[in-house]
Amino acid sequence: MNETHRYTGYLYAHFKRESVDGEQIYFALSDGNDPLRFTDLNGGKPVLYSTLGELGVRDPHIVRAPRGDRFYLVATDLRLYASHDWDRHQRWGSRSIMVWESADLVDWGQGRLVEVAPPEAGNTWAPEAVWDPEQDAYLVHWSSTLYDDADHTGKSYNRIMCATTRDFREFSAPRVWIDRGWQTIDTTVIEHEGVYYRFLKDERGRDGDAPHGKSVFSETATSLTAAEWKPLAEGIGLGAISQGEGPLVYKSNTENKWYLWIDEFRPDRRYVPFETTDLANGVWAPATGHRLPKDPCHGVVLPVTAEEHERLRTASWT
Repeated sequence: MNETHRYTGYLYAHFKRESVDGEQIYFALSDGNDPLRFTDLNGGKPVLYSTLGELGVRDPHIVRAPRGDRFYLVATDLRLYASHDWDRHQRWGSRSIMVWESADLVDWGQGRLVEVAPPEAGNTWAPEAVWDPEQDAYLVHWSSTLYDDADHTGKSYNRIMCATTRDFREFSAPRVWIDRGWQTIDTTVIEHEGVYYRFLKDERGRDGDAPHGKSVFSETATSLTAAEWKPLAEGIGLGAISQGEGPLVYKSNTENKWYLWIDEFRPDRRYVPFETTDLANGVWAPATGHRLPKDPCHGVVLPVTAEEHERLRTASWT
């Protein structure tokens, strides 16, 4: 994507832990161009509510259109506060994602529920979108369990599905993007100098067969549609954190540095930020000096221009 803007700040879109209003869309804005210090906007209240589907939204992700004139926000259609029945959510959860779109990051209009997963899917979790110039379309990916029978009985596991779209209304037929033969969720992608870096969670329980279970690993390819991705790192962050999921990644606006936030998903701690000056070596060190919003959960950090930063800072969604 050819960028014509000089970014001077960051927007963090996220949800919060299960509560009456927790599983809705929150925005936080960086302190100027500081990539690690954020404050919730709108007085700490949601900026977007879902009134469709499961009546809750989690794992928001925002993609900027190639021309920079439009933004699309996608999110998981799920509300655990209403029911912690994980079996139900993975067998008969939503097969749709929530979609909002905006020209200015403030006015998002009415959200819509778009079915993207096939009938054999039991859930549609953590959708993200990335512009793929090779396909001249957005690649949208998410996690789904897939069942062999119409009643969704028996055992299954989450794998990563994908589809393409140009307008977030019509989508191609979904297909499996990542299938390890075991549970994988929470995929995110960043491109640098013609290489795509893909981060995702090994959802298996940690044991002898899966020594890095419940943590984040990464891999690389030179095309989003590559048949094979090269393993880069496993168990990212372990030691500094005990477990991890929901990775988000973004580049500094001012230097050759990248930040990777990993959700430790503990009662006392959520996102923990890491940093590197070399994406290709796969080594991430804990970042210091950060201030994140209260209860920061799985989301996205989007670089923004000075005009966008000021518009967000002064916006009111009430």
